[in-house]
Amino acid sequence: MKKQLYLLILLFVGSLVFVSCEKDEEFFDETLLPGTWVSGTEYYKYMSNGTGSTWDTSDDVSEEEAQEFTWELVGSEFTHIHILEIGGTVPKVYTMLELTTNTLRYEDSFGKQFSYNKVN
Repeated sequence: MKKQLYLLILLFVGSLVFVSCEKDEEFFDETLLPGTWVSGTEYYKYMSNGTGSTWDTSDDVSEEEAQEFTWELVGSEFTHIHILEIGGTVPKVYTMLELTTNTLRYEDSFGKQFSYNKVN
């Protein structure tokens, strides 16, 4: 009887260990995203309606010539859908790492990280 009780307790404790090892999905406050973010010469402008634009001043591209995109943040999944001038779209999916009032960090599926600071 003691063996069965010990085995039952061991099985119960073991199941708790596996359940507690699941990674909880992080949620980020998307209301912190709207505004203009910069990293070097690369700019991203996010609007609260889920649209945005991006430009790079090193390529001699100004905000008026920026490429438009739509964005969505669900949990930690951060999606950009770039709208091409010739028609069509290019989706890019990232994992949000940090979003504060001044810092935006995310990474792509290859592990490349992107970091931006808020301008306004």
